[in-house]
Amino acid sequence: MLSSADRKQLKARAHSLEPVVIIGAKGLTDEVVAEIDRALDAHQLIKVRGPTIERADREKVFKDLCDRTGAAAVQQVGKVFVLFRKRDEQA
Repeated sequence: MLSSADRKQLKARAHSLEPVVIIGAKGLTDEVVAEIDRALDAHQLIKVRGPTIERADREKVFKDLCDRTGAAAVQQVGKVFVLFRKRDEQA
C-alpha cells in the first residue's frame, strides 16, 4: 500500500511518462496483462492507456489490473492508468 506522500511523488514522476501499453478492443486479455507485468518488471512505474474502455468500466478495469499484476494503483486520469510495482531486487 502506498502512503499519500509516496503516491504524490509517484504522480510527479509519472507526469512526463508516455503510456507503454495500450489496452485494445479485446480488453484486458491475459496477453495484455503479461505485457503490463513485463513493463512493470522493467520500469516499476508505468502508464497504461485504455482508449476503448467505457467510463463506467474504468474503475473496475483499473482494480482488476492492479489485482492481476500485484501493482499499486497510483492514479487514474481519464483513460490513462498509472501503476507502480517495486522491482524485486533478488530476481
